[in-house]
Amino acid sequence: MSGLLSRAMAQSAIDPARLPLREAHLPEAPGWWPPPMGWWLVAVVVIVLLGILLLWRRHARRRRIAAEALFDATVDAAQGETARIAAMSELLRRAARLRDPFADRLQGADWLHFLDEGPRARGAATFAEVGAVLLDGGFRREVDAAAVDALRPVARARFVALMRRAPRRWRLPWLRRRG
Repeated sequence: MSGLLSRAMAQSAIDPARLPLREAHLPEAPGWWPPPMGWWLVAVVVIVLLGILLLWRRHARRRRIAAEALFDATVDAAQGETARIAAMSELLRRAARLRDPFADRLQGADWLHFLDEGPRARGAATFAEVGAVLLDGGFRREVDAAAVDALRPVARARFVALMRRAPRRWRLPWLRRRG
């Protein structure tokens, strides 16, 4: 039987030269345009993120301008040097509450230290240098105009920085940093 099987296989063997086969052709490489759907999604996400960034920057700029205008209008509306110092102190305490709900209760050196925290321009004066007039200037009869003029840009910059910073409402009273 093995002979019969081998003879049948030999007769049914196909000669590769007689087969009508062609060479294998690879398909063309896909073109670079139009891009696949995934790249369109990436482009949409990037455009949306850029739009959100631009809107956020515009909002931050408007908020900064509004804070500067509020500070300038309030201080300029005050009559006299003592009233200007009191107005600056009130604005700083209100803005400080946005950062820390208990900041408006600080007194003396602790208050000045709190105001000195955070970024400030290189070479700018600190509240430790010009802030003494802020502590008691609102209660004096007469205040040196030069001291008020030195305090104003420092107070304005810190007010804008405090207003720009997002409120920290998540901070619990027992977790707040104590000086």
